[in-house]
Amino acid sequence: MRETAHSLGPGLKRLFWLCVGGIALALGAIGAVLPVLPTTPFVILAAFAFGQSSPRLQAWLENSETFGPMILEWRDHGAIAPRYKVMAVTMMAAAFVLSLVLGVKPLVLIIQAVCLSGAALFVLSRPNGPS
Repeated sequence: MRETAHSLGPGLKRLFWLCVGGIALALGAIGAVLPVLPTTPFVILAAFAFGQSSPRLQAWLENSETFGPMILEWRDHGAIAPRYKVMAVTMMAAAFVLSLVLGVKPLVLIIQAVCLSGAALFVLSRPNGPS
């Protein structure tokens, strides 16, 4: 029988979500420094995962001066600040251009273009949060 997060015991389920939150937060922090990785989706995922595993960590993240506002805007309004939208779409375009420059195979470029376009449309379709 295949185990999922739903079939795990309470301790393992909590550990699973804690690990997901930690990994997502680490990727979000890396994304704050490296322009190739988006910060906002990883931080939102981290807040959700911490909410499943550790309300204390969720509260710490939501009260963070750096990440708190973007989490609360997303949770309360499904909104993303325009500057984060611009950064996200710019980084998606840069990643695609880098793939072109590196000579990635056409099939991979097509898959990447479809995925990045879908992600960009989703980001741009969200309401604007405060800048």
